Amino acid sequence: MAIRLEKGQRINLEKSNGSKLTKFMVGCNWGALTTGRKIEVVVKEGFLGFGRETKWVDEEIDLDLDLSCLMVDANGQLVDTLYSPLYNGRIYPANFSKVIVGLPKGSDWSKDRSMYHTPDDTEGDKGGDDGLDNEIVTVDLEKVSPNIEQIFFFLDIFSPQGIDFLKIPYAAIRMCEYDGTQTDVRRVTNEFAKYDVAKEQNFAGKNALILGKLYRRNGEWKFAAIGDAFNHSDGKLPNSNLALTIQKILNSYAK
Repeated sequence: MAIRLEKGQRINLEKSNGSKLTKFMVGCNWGALTTGRKIEVVVKEGFLGFGRETKWVDEEIDLDLDLSCLMVDANGQLVDTLYSPLYNGRIYPANFSKVIVGLPKGSDWSKDRSMYHTPDDTEGDKGGDDGLDNEIVTVDLEKVSPNIEQIFFFLDIFSPQGIDFLKIPYAAIRMCEYDGTQTDVRRVTNEFAKYDVAKEQNFAGKNALILGKLYRRNGEWKFAAIGDAFNHSDGKLPNSNLALTIQKILNSYAK
């Protein structure tokens, strides 16, 4: 049975048979948000106005959750980052440089090739929970560079309407054993731990969330659920949530 994580909980990465969990995936699943109104959309275009087909669907709110990671050394210094390649230097270059000079472009892979980020899902689950993760990071601890001591996992919300974590229908992360042989990582079911992160009253007005971290202790990797949320909407640096979250982790959590 999977471990149900709570804020502040720390766990050993040990499977039921006593062996260590070294290869796994961390996935995030969240629900799309609707306005409560119905809109008419075209299903099939007709010819000269004849045969055109439409249907009524829920109007959706523009909402994107991004799962990202950063890795630090024993001194809390940034070693590497892992976030969507959509952060490619063309979308938010000016804002990135104002927050953290030299913040790298997004990439699918960590530098040491120990972690892989699946393609960015910019919509979430439409029409209800499909039970599949929207964004996933695969991890092979045996390949992590020896100078990396902590790996942080965090979420940022991007929404023009200022949506916070309390308004999202559901959001959860899970850690599943994954050896890389499964063809569809989204359908991995061997769940090791799960952490529900939405619908908490203290998440009202918050658009960034530090989920947890992997950390070394006496030569072994462990996981700590952090669950701290905060707000970046100061209006000074629009679309800079990712850089601000990285800065927050480096200043307040990595030391």
